[in-house]
Amino acid sequence: MKKLFLYASALALTMALPGTVMAQGLTMTNEVLPNPENEPRPVFPVPTARQIAWNQTEFYGFFHYGMNTYTGLEWGNGNEAETRFAPTAAPNPRQWLEAIKAAGMRGGIAVVKHHDGFCLWPTATTTHNVTNSGNEFGRNTNIPRDFAAAAKDLGMKYGFYISPWDRNSAYWGTKGADGFYTSDYAEKVFLPQCAEIAKYGNDQFEMWFDGATGASGYYGGANENRTIDNATRYYDIPNLRDSIHNACPHIIMWGVGGEARWIGNEAGWAGETCWSYGNGTSGDENAWQWFPGESDAKATTAGWFWHEGESVKSAETLFKMYLETVGRNATLILNFPPDKSGSLPQADVDELKKLGDMLRARLGTDFARLEGTTITANVTRSNGATRTYNASNMIDGDSTTYWAAPDENNTASFTITLPEVKTIHYVALQEYIHLGQRIKGFEIEISTDGTTWTKKGTNTMTTVGYKRIIPLNGSTSNYGDGFSAKYVRINITDSKACPTLHTVSVF
Repeated sequence: MKKLFLYASALALTMALPGTVMAQGLTMTNEVLPNPENEPRPVFPVPTARQIAWNQTEFYGFFHYGMNTYTGLEWGNGNEAETRFAPTAAPNPRQWLEAIKAAGMRGGIAVVKHHDGFCLWPTATTTHNVTNSGNEFGRNTNIPRDFAAAAKDLGMKYGFYISPWDRNSAYWGTKGADGFYTSDYAEKVFLPQCAEIAKYGNDQFEMWFDGATGASGYYGGANENRTIDNATRYYDIPNLRDSIHNACPHIIMWGVGGEARWIGNEAGWAGETCWSYGNGTSGDENAWQWFPGESDAKATTAGWFWHEGESVKSAETLFKMYLETVGRNATLILNFPPDKSGSLPQADVDELKKLGDMLRARLGTDFARLEGTTITANVTRSNGATRTYNASNMIDGDSTTYWAAPDENNTASFTITLPEVKTIHYVALQEYIHLGQRIKGFEIEISTDGTTWTKKGTNTMTTVGYKRIIPLNGSTSNYGDGFSAKYVRINITDSKACPTLHTVSVF
């Protein structure tokens, strides 16, 4: 009776509303939500505000440093004596960040605990930490403290890698008498460690969780194989995510955290078609969750940690990685490992400077922003009360304004006219992803006279997303001599719904 009464009351309330239509005793209401700005309807899924801010970081550094730096291993077993961590000088996170800033990176992530469980800060969760190091430099080390302070001073974003897998902890992977995994590790070690790291700054942009699910390890002296069957459940990720977001509202929890995905390789490339949802190098156009890709890659020739005899890859090779990740709707986190002194080798610093010079020379001057440049579109959405959708929004340098087509147009064309003929190499496009990733196909044409047009670019010009950089010669390996052009025309050939773009650039 109670359910029937509530249902009848709801009907009665609906019947009392104005503007309703009666049909066989039921009240039907057509409600049209106001849209005074005439904004396009979103194409779902769409990103959260923190995911958009994370995407805007684009290019950032990775610093694998810790116990493995001194043992020569990549995955320590967890039984290493704490005294083996003995830096030959005071570790210098500021030097790490200064070097990558010179390369054009906007932030960095420091490894503060790897699979061996050794923590690079004084922690209450384990004795396997810097306070028991082998010398004064080690015992005074606090990487999250010093890294966060340096990043803030340099105006850079920062975050930390904390390995969920812990080969040192006796709690990791334990089961109770009932055969089910206990919550001891999550409650006593992992979640408290994450909470400690969150206290080093509420403006962190990413917390990095590796997806390793176990193998052999020390495990408090058990020296056995242990695995877990479900990382999200075992580490209590939903609770962790809510707790960390409360402490650090702008943070993205990568990997196991479920807010950004591994691009599917450690080689520094994403698929030319790359959706911001789904998995792997290309994503999935039909997936339901916004899940943008991050490409993690090594800038040196050995492992993730520093090793004797390694060398750094050339700036040209690293620039290619940039084009194939940032230029393909992914972010690039590029690893530079500090050596036993706790600083980056000079050869790495020198190559980072070369990379920065290369990025500034090749992608630093946007001809579409030159005085006298104009842009026109064949279709444009009607303006709203305070918002316009003019083509000029694509070259105004403001990512909050954008051009949009009318609802009925899934194709469009626009032309950039430069003040004079220029030698150009790249065209970059950026969708207004607040409303979803929409574009499915496009073409690029160039001309010197506005009459004779030549198609340029790659064979796979499909998705755009946050950012797409197209080499007009079709190659990410060869900068080439460029092409003479005064006019650049972009034809959007297919889109999930009316296309939107906030920026188009010509380099």
